[in-house]
Amino acid sequence: MAVLSRPRRAFWGDVRFLVGIALVVVSITGVWLIVSAADDAAPVLQAGRTITEGEVLTSGDFQVVEIGLGALADEYLGPQDLQPGQVASRTLERGEIVPISATADAAESRSTTIVIESSTGIPDDVESGAVVEVWQAPRLEDGRSFDAPRILVAEASVREVLEDDTMLADAGTRVEIVIARSDVADVLAAVTGGSSLSVVPIRSVR
Repeated sequence: MAVLSRPRRAFWGDVRFLVGIALVVVSITGVWLIVSAADDAAPVLQAGRTITEGEVLTSGDFQVVEIGLGALADEYLGPQDLQPGQVASRTLERGEIVPISATADAAESRSTTIVIESSTGIPDDVESGAVVEVWQAPRLEDGRSFDAPRILVAEASVREVLEDDTMLADAGTRVEIVIARSDVADVLAAVTGGSSLSVVPIRSVR
């Protein structure tokens, strides 16, 4: 009498079974990580507009968003961290989550603002937060002509392009810029000395 042997399970069938188990485990792990991240979400401040270096920070400049930052949460500014007298230590772009390192006490700020008149036109896309150079053409002794232009400030930020609504507006454009305090004396000397100043864009805000 013949003895019937049980057929062996195909090897690839076992592999598919193990792969299926692995996919289920990965799926469950992914869901757990998402839920865990949501549980770890912390309230942080997001810039509602472009804030230039040196500007005083107020609650109206931000919106509160919940983000799962995990161990990095302490590195970002929360609603409870915003204190009177804090300023931006660099330009904060609209929509940016604010790192604590991008803020400083006003007394410790190394920048200030000054209004200058650019003798050349400024492109329309140059707005608050744009990075510019300031060029200087010193007035010559004859009082009617200027020396060759040279860089006066290698990097400054635009706080605001000032509109002149008067009928007799000059050809130049007035611009409020943020500069390092160490550059203030040179800029004021150029202004009072009658130099022709030009604001030249390096890059605009995104």
